[in-house]
Amino acid sequence: MSILTQSGNIVVRWVYWIGELTILWWQTLSLIFTPPFKGNRFLVQAKRIGPGSFLISALVAFFVGMIIALQMAYQMVKLSAEIYIPNVVGVSLTRELAPVLTALIVAGRIGAGITAEIGSMTVTEQVDALRAFAVNPIKYLVVPRFLALIIMLPILTIFADLIGIMGGFVICVYKLSISPSMYMTMVIDSLAVKDIATGLIKTIFFGMIIAVVGCHQGLTVKGGADGVGKATTVSVVQSFIMIIITDCIFTTMFYFIFNS
Repeated sequence: MSILTQSGNIVVRWVYWIGELTILWWQTLSLIFTPPFKGNRFLVQAKRIGPGSFLISALVAFFVGMIIALQMAYQMVKLSAEIYIPNVVGVSLTRELAPVLTALIVAGRIGAGITAEIGSMTVTEQVDALRAFAVNPIKYLVVPRFLALIIMLPILTIFADLIGIMGGFVICVYKLSISPSMYMTMVIDSLAVKDIATGLIKTIFFGMIIAVVGCHQGLTVKGGADGVGKATTVSVVQSFIMIIITDCIFTTMFYFIFNS
């Protein structure tokens, strides 16, 4: 009975949490189109997310591109098929690795910051002060971060695609003796619009997850500074798990759509 009770409590808490996230997501979507529109708050968050995360996401993408090329070289060289390594680099980066890794980097960097910032406002009663002045906290705090993430994350992913392909270029050209023109030709020929589009569509939903989870944890934090620290950790973990699950769902869905 104790095991059943604990399992039931876990399921109830999980369903309750999903419900809260869904409500916050829906309220945020509805308030995006509700005046007044504060573009300056969106621009501040977009600058923080985009240029602020570009260097680390570019660095990771570059080395991941190199790693893919090196790992594929083990088997491809044995089969004298190293000419196909650019195809693997291009497709794997645009479909999966660049979108997911960029989202995880942004979730760890920006998602944690969002939770800490809004959580600090919650425990110091600044969020209650906004309500007292008839300011909707979701409109004021959540909407700018939500919009910034769903717009800037696809842009960061595009740069990650290009830089990751250049990482593979370094290995293929200088280690595997593939000519630069041949490398670029193979990458371009291997990529279709659906490869790039599916990766970018995923990032829009990844951005929603990071924004909603981070803001939800910040708005519901309890327990002062200690609670803010715990909420920040929980926010990152929840974002990571939901990003991976969402990626799996979309990958499966796209597989059956494009291969049916």
